Amino acid sequence: MADKKDKPKEPAAAPGAQEAEKKTEEYKKKSEQPKDEVGTRKGCRRYKWEFKDSNKEFWSLGHAEVKLISLGCLIGSLIMFTGTTVHPLLTLIITMEISIFIFFIIIYTFAIQRYVPFILWPISDLLNDLFSCGFLVGGAVFAIRSRQTVPPNYVTAVVFIGVAALFALVDVCLQKKHFKGKKVKRNVLVPPPPKEPEKPKPAEKTAEEGKKKEAAKPKDTKAKPDAKKGEADKGKAKGGKK
Repeated sequence: MADKKDKPKEPAAAPGAQEAEKKTEEYKKKSEQPKDEVGTRKGCRRYKWEFKDSNKEFWSLGHAEVKLISLGCLIGSLIMFTGTTVHPLLTLIITMEISIFIFFIIIYTFAIQRYVPFILWPISDLLNDLFSCGFLVGGAVFAIRSRQTVPPNYVTAVVFIGVAALFALVDVCLQKKHFKGKKVKRNVLVPPPPKEPEKPKPAEKTAEEGKKKEAAKPKDTKAKPDAKKGEADKGKAKGGKK
């Protein structure tokens, strides 16, 4: 008992400290953001989240690997074509496709597509893959038909072009995942129906009628005394004549 009395009591927490703890807890709750969505992130925090999410989607779905393989095959075909005479149309097609593949890799790597929402990026990438596949297959066929003698370097370059076209077609199949579970919105471009003129509410009508009635009542009461005064004056006039 004596020991308990001798022990000093713990100091109570100050009210200011409690308020500070409450504020920190509220701030933590507000700063918590969903992992699958942007939430209320802004500025640098938003770009970090967009950067990670874009790269995660780009690499996990296989778009990056397919595009890099196609890009490597096209660069290899250009290297193989250096030792032989090549039609300028082939070099034009290969350099064009290389630049387009590099463009999309940069777009998806730095999450630029997240800040340009007015372009439908999955559809544009899908069309690019279709066109690149068509151009590369046509270029490979043209490369074989335009030469009578085909050296081994030339053959390997044509094979690289065919492999790049094949992986572009694989990327088309991967792009279908973006469109699964999404419904097309109908009647988006249909203009809205014209708005009808607003009718006055019955409560407003009754209030206006009541005001009119109240304004008309004092006029009647004033008219009655005037009529009484006129009758009294007539009576006086008659009395005076008598």
